[in-house]
Amino acid sequence: MGQYRLPRLNDQLRDEISSLILRGEVKDPRVNTFLSINRIEVTKDLGYAKVYVSTFLTDNQLKHGVAGLNAAAGFIQREIAKKLRLRQFPKLTFVVDSGMKEGFNMVQKLNELERESKAKEEEKASSESKKEED
Repeated sequence: MGQYRLPRLNDQLRDEISSLILRGEVKDPRVNTFLSINRIEVTKDLGYAKVYVSTFLTDNQLKHGVAGLNAAAGFIQREIAKKLRLRQFPKLTFVVDSGMKEGFNMVQKLNELERESKAKEEEKASSESKKEED
């Protein structure tokens, strides 16, 4: 298999699955349009593909959404196989990916620490200016 074919296939699958979710073609009520497909890892023999799903919704809603996607995996595979010409279409397995939410929480914590340090610096500067006035 070509050096660039597998990453290109990963990107194509990600785009197609995302568009199916956004258009609401997956009829399972557990599948929310706020689910996002982060990345896909297709095995070299094109037998299997892990699809990493994340969201900013609650963890419970994410788990239900992934369960709904796993239930609709056959439909998703069939719809995408109609568009892509592959000799063997990979079996899709949807997996919870909490990396996006963890990254967002980390950025919030860093912003909070930055605000606290600025507040301490301002407090220190104001106390030094009071000492100079005395």
